Amino acid sequence: MKFLAITLIVHNDERSHTERFREVVENAVLAEELGFDGFGVGERHERPFISSSPPVVLSHIAAKTSRIRLFTAVTTLSLLDPVRAYEDYATLDHLSDGRLELIIGKGNGAAQAQLFHVTAEDQWDRNREGYELFRRLWREDKVTWEGRFRPSLTEAETWPRPLQRPIRVWHGSATSKESVDLAARYGDPLFSANVTNPIEPYAELIDYYRERWAHYGHDPAEALIGAGTAGYYAARTSQEAIETYRPIFDARLALFAKLGLKPVFSTLEDAIERSSILVGSPQQIIDKVSRYHKRFGHEVMHLHADADGLTPEQHRGALELFQAEIAPVLRREIPSRPFPERTP
Repeated sequence: MKFLAITLIVHNDERSHTERFREVVENAVLAEELGFDGFGVGERHERPFISSSPPVVLSHIAAKTSRIRLFTAVTTLSLLDPVRAYEDYATLDHLSDGRLELIIGKGNGAAQAQLFHVTAEDQWDRNREGYELFRRLWREDKVTWEGRFRPSLTEAETWPRPLQRPIRVWHGSATSKESVDLAARYGDPLFSANVTNPIEPYAELIDYYRERWAHYGHDPAEALIGAGTAGYYAARTSQEAIETYRPIFDARLALFAKLGLKPVFSTLEDAIERSSILVGSPQQIIDKVSRYHKRFGHEVMHLHADADGLTPEQHRGALELFQAEIAPVLRREIPSRPFPERTP
């Protein structure tokens, strides 16, 4: 199994935006130091997120690191001009020495309609059309194209040409069969959000992905799946882990209440039992990831890159414990294919 650290760059405290961005870069450097396989930056366009420009953030991280692969999580192609997105990410592909991978999706949030005039009725069509054009731009030196949502192209050239040809593109999926079908159609890997709900809705989408994968004529053995987690804190004993994490979980419940949202999991114990949150001893976390793997068959998993209310010492200590005692067992017990070679 391989492991990513991912951040949506939530900003809801008294620090400046500058300080928060610096923390993100420091966490990426730490992830490389500790042996994570990848670091991902999300894309959101409303409070409390300041992750509206992942290619800029990832470019800075690329300059501060040398080995770790860099992910978008997700690139919201339903909102972006595919030509401009191509130019940004082809440039980043070179600046990162071919360490870039994309996770794409339609995005979410009420601000999208106001800022980009993307609606619930057309967001999936925009995502599909945007990806189909983006995919061609990455692969073809000249593109002639016509669609619904941007001006047509005639023998259009886009520069720079990318380093990785092709680049691997994952499709982020939380609830929709549209994104799952798009991934299967093109033979692309799927990354399940696996954050908000119990295991079964995500498992059903992964099953559907495998069905559509076979429908489109792909080898079932080649399907590749990643999955997220809803939170992480490991300590030597489950009692210590729960005691430390409880105030963080309770603060999350308080935020839900303030926003008028009903939580899916009303207690930390319920979340540990039924959600993808990883809180406990190393062995408990190994057992839980293995249980999810039996249902998902995933080879890649993400943890939250941010402290999420932990002190810097607690955050680093938990990640060190993960890499020392949890990751080696999961890497050994759950084989995973290598990431693409960093060559053109």
